[in-house]
Amino acid sequence: MKPSKLQDHLRRCHPDKTEKDLKYFQTLKDKFQKRPTLDRMFASMSQRNDDGLRASYNISLLIAKSGKPHTIGEKLILPAVEEVLKTVLHKPASDT
Repeated sequence: MKPSKLQDHLRRCHPDKTEKDLKYFQTLKDKFQKRPTLDRMFASMSQRNDDGLRASYNISLLIAKSGKPHTIGEKLILPAVEEVLKTVLHKPASDT
């Protein structure tokens, strides 16, 4: 918007804010830009899902390279990972 039209808009639509200084509008802009948006919320959720999928793939790859049957993942690796989660994060594996 052109500066002249912006000033006119400020006078017509926001007469209570005409006396505010530039710092007020800059902080207002900063608050607006830092607010949580749907894109940011879903991006962090997607990143967590991607990390879990990558970890699962890496474990499957290690099992395949070892030449052991894939049931070893259920018998040995899952209980080991649950124990690590309980010990390191102090949370049950079902919470993460």
